Amino acid sequence: MEAYCVKCKAKREMVDAKEVDMKGKGGVKRKAMKGKCPKCGTTMFRIMGKA
Repeated sequence: MEAYCVKCKAKREMVDAKEVDMKGKGGVKRKAMKGKCPKCGTTMFRIMGKA
């Protein structure tokens, strides 16, 4: 899964990507992918759609 790395300022393919639930407004859970940048090791997030 591709995500934006804030430290590198570029889109990169995430390493060790996992699906997680994040808190949203009104107690609604939002799905997201969490992984690491292959170049610098920074944690990356990509918020997914509802469907």
